Amino acid sequence: MNPTNNEQGSRIMPTLRYRDVGKAIDWLEKAFGFERHAAHADESGSIVHAELKKGADMIMLGAARDDAFGKLQTMPDQTGGQVTQSAYIIVPDVPALHDHVQRLGARIVMPLSKEPYGTMFSCLDLEGHLWNFGDYDPRV
Repeated sequence: MNPTNNEQGSRIMPTLRYRDVGKAIDWLEKAFGFERHAAHADESGSIVHAELKKGADMIMLGAARDDAFGKLQTMPDQTGGQVTQSAYIIVPDVPALHDHVQRLGARIVMPLSKEPYGTMFSCLDLEGHLWNFGDYDPRV
């Protein structure tokens, strides 16, 4: 195993599948502040794999398709909107992000709340993936 340090970011990368990866990239950049690290297209020009960064952290996106991995991972609209995994992202100004993503069409599923451990909210992106944001950092 290779050693890691804080400058490299997390060694765990959430992977999500989208029907329209290009549209998802644009929305995730505008809504959540991700930056494109890489995007790979197929012969038709459709993006089939992408990597997005937020600071030192990264997520990977793939095209929803009927392949071996697709048989293991489904889309939220195929499960009645339920997911088995979601990301929690620590942000400095939770209320500002809440208002921003709401203006961009994110569906807020757990409203902005102040808890003893911090401020948080949860929302769905344009294809129904669950995202959680808060200022609570369990490492501190």
